[in-house]
Amino acid sequence: MFKNTVLLFVIVLISCASKVKKENEKIDETLKQVQGDKDIVVGANQTEMYLPMLEGKRVGIVANQTSVIFKEEITTSLNAPRNDRYTHMVDSLLTLNIAIKKVFAPEHGFRGKADAGEHVEDGFDTKTNLPIVSLHGKNRKPTQEQLQDLDVVIFDIQDVGVRFYTYISTLHNVMEACAEVNVPVLIFDRPNPNGHYVDGPTLNIENQSFLGMHPIPLVHGMTIGEYAQMINGEKWLANGLQCNISIIPVKNYNHNTPYSLPIRPSPNLPNDQSIKLYPSLGLFEGTNINAGRGTEHQFQRYGAPFLDKKNMSFTYTPVANFGAKYPKHQNVLCYGEDLRSEEIDGKMTLKWIIKAYQNSTDKSKFFNTDNFTKHAGTNQLQKQIESGLSEADIKATWQEDLEAFKKTRAKYLLYD
Repeated sequence: MFKNTVLLFVIVLISCASKVKKENEKIDETLKQVQGDKDIVVGANQTEMYLPMLEGKRVGIVANQTSVIFKEEITTSLNAPRNDRYTHMVDSLLTLNIAIKKVFAPEHGFRGKADAGEHVEDGFDTKTNLPIVSLHGKNRKPTQEQLQDLDVVIFDIQDVGVRFYTYISTLHNVMEACAEVNVPVLIFDRPNPNGHYVDGPTLNIENQSFLGMHPIPLVHGMTIGEYAQMINGEKWLANGLQCNISIIPVKNYNHNTPYSLPIRPSPNLPNDQSIKLYPSLGLFEGTNINAGRGTEHQFQRYGAPFLDKKNMSFTYTPVANFGAKYPKHQNVLCYGEDLRSEEIDGKMTLKWIIKAYQNSTDKSKFFNTDNFTKHAGTNQLQKQIESGLSEADIKATWQEDLEAFKKTRAKYLLYD
């Protein structure tokens, strides 16, 4: 019996080690991709540019798990320990004796573990004991009291270039709050993995919400730094305010440079494929279709119990997991499509949401109209899908707005 127990223990250890090895191999591959062009230097890594701007200043920082400084080992030695490949911006600045007073946390929280839309409480960071001010809790905009003891606010968050990805709404709110009390904002720019194209319906301002605050297409093709310039330039802040911004740009980057993210920007965007598919599958968030939440392949599949199983042979069952405590159709078998091997780049598509609607056995369950309109930015898209318009016909109605936006966008680009 003792021998059998030992044998079982060894088998479990080997199994766990195998899983860890596979996960590490995935991380290694991502790190190789993200540093495929060794000349790219993100804003946060250019300490020589911004440390003089922070000396003697009381600093606040808008940050999450993606706010890191990459170390030399990422480009020179992928055999280095994983936790030696980058350091968190907050930890680095404290080590350099920069006086960080507080951290402002966006949706998903400072450590990036909260569900989409989940209320995030204020608190303290257990590692640094810094106060954490939630910008996705009782308030989504810093108050004057929260800014009064600061001389500068750093904004350093990895974005994915989609309008309803709420980090750009947090950017707007931070810029507006800082402009109201004359606190400058220092932006550490990072590449946009969907920055090489512009696509999707443009938001009508009457549909403004935290899921879309500005009249821009669903895929805007800008970095955080470029977008901040547009917010100022188009006078989108309340009462025409202008925020005093400084941008540390990405070196040796242009909008056609491929970029893979080494850290999940949020719990349900685990890899490059999910980020490429997100502009298209994100529209399912405004429907009763599950887009992979509650599985290990978020935004790489979709399904629901009421999709026609004759035409939708792929099945899966969402369960509560990291980033999805209550996924749609939890513990219920869903019929749909697996898109992990789907090749898509440089565009968003409506083909999957149209197909899902056409194969819905109860179309009355399909749309959550108010939420879908907030994601689409217009109430026309739902009507177009319901009326049976083709993807090509629907996309044709976007073109005039897209061309107008591209002309406006050109004024604010930092990169070719």
